[in-house]
Amino acid sequence: MKVVAQYRRAKFDYEILESIEAGIMLMGHEVKSCRAGHISLAGSYVLLRDGRAFARKITISPYQYAANSAGHDPAHDRELLLKREEYDRLQSSVDQKGLTLIPLEVRAGKYIKVLIGLCRGKKQFDKRASIKKREVERKLREGREY
Repeated sequence: MKVVAQYRRAKFDYEILESIEAGIMLMGHEVKSCRAGHISLAGSYVLLRDGRAFARKITISPYQYAANSAGHDPAHDRELLLKREEYDRLQSSVDQKGLTLIPLEVRAGKYIKVLIGLCRGKKQFDKRASIKKREVERKLREGREY
């Protein structure tokens, strides 16, 4: 499957504990727009409500050749397709303090899939530690002394 969009900042802002792949309900012109790469995950998250999962703030630009995309809201809530056991496990995990669900990437193959991450937000000092660790690893790869 081809990765058409990634939420790159998620790895910096969140500690990713686990990830799950889910389907997403889209209209026809949204599928074509996704396959073309006109999708943004910046600031998006997953909301669990009434036994269903919804992806919020995923922006899919209107497909330029679609005739019926007039009046289309590019950032409306989109339902995610999860099995009941996956939903129940995620619901019990999210009920814990400080955990949230974030869409990490969108993949396109025969179907459009969303990789959801169960995440815990990082504090500012955790982010600084991540930057320091990344710099040390980069210097070691280059063969320089630290």
